[in-house]
Amino acid sequence: MDEVTPVDSLLASSSSGITPSVIQSQCKHPERVVIGHPFNPPHIIPLVEVVGGTKTSPEAIQQAMEFYASIGKKPIHLKKELPGHVANRFQAALYREMLYLIQENVLSVEDTDAAVCYGPGLRWGVMGQSLQWHLGGGAGGIKHFMDHLMDPLQGMMKALGTPNITPELKQKVVDGVMREAGDKSVDQLAQDENRVLIGLLKLRSIDKASGATTKSEKPKSPSQKATTGISA
Repeated sequence: MDEVTPVDSLLASSSSGITPSVIQSQCKHPERVVIGHPFNPPHIIPLVEVVGGTKTSPEAIQQAMEFYASIGKKPIHLKKELPGHVANRFQAALYREMLYLIQENVLSVEDTDAAVCYGPGLRWGVMGQSLQWHLGGGAGGIKHFMDHLMDPLQGMMKALGTPNITPELKQKVVDGVMREAGDKSVDQLAQDENRVLIGLLKLRSIDKASGATTKSEKPKSPSQKATTGISA
């Protein structure tokens, strides 16, 4: 592709395992090679992780960011190459603790999924965790959170576990997921997920449009804002 495409065009790979530095290593024009890694299901989820290699030009990164934004995606720029990029690493970090809790018999497979999708997962569909902590800081926002609540959270981080991935643990997860799925096929579950995702994106679009027209409204008083707490 490097030899047959116009030199002013981008070469974008969706690879999650091969870094752009490796991909561009044999190219005559390595400056135009980027990773544009989508998130499944890619026809619905807006996120695209854009990352360049050691020889990628800043102009190519900017061109890629503008392209993905122009087709309705939400591109983010990774300033460093990492195995799995970032969104998959977030999933791996969460799932590590979920597996640990399952292995330690703290929760069933079904209840670990429920804890995510009926708890923080709902909020993550609205805003990211750092902005969530801004709400958790109450009237003092993220500054209050960092000054008064970060230390307890750090202690919780130190207590997180690492599961021993055994055949028994794998089978335990398989059995639990099959109970959760019931008589629904993988395709039926995917359709259910897609329908909810599309509904959420529509709500976010409406909320964003509404917010743009009400910026001049008087902000809420501190008493109307979220109460302070790590879980808030």
